[in-house]
Amino acid sequence: MALERVGAVVEKTTGVALSRASVWRLLTGRLGWSLQRPERRAVERDESEIARWIAHEWPRIKKGP
Repeated sequence: MALERVGAVVEKTTGVALSRASVWRLLTGRLGWSLQRPERRAVERDESEIARWIAHEWPRIKKGP
């Protein structure tokens, strides 16, 4: 996990071994970091084309033949 990796870097650079809980408190409390996960969106995503498709194509498809 990420906490172990951060703890290893802290230990390597400072010589101080921290528990997972201590690393978490360091990151969130002292440094103000938060848990973040990347959004699963394509770089090529075109919002205007998506809006056009929803407005024009989806009603036609939903209506059926």
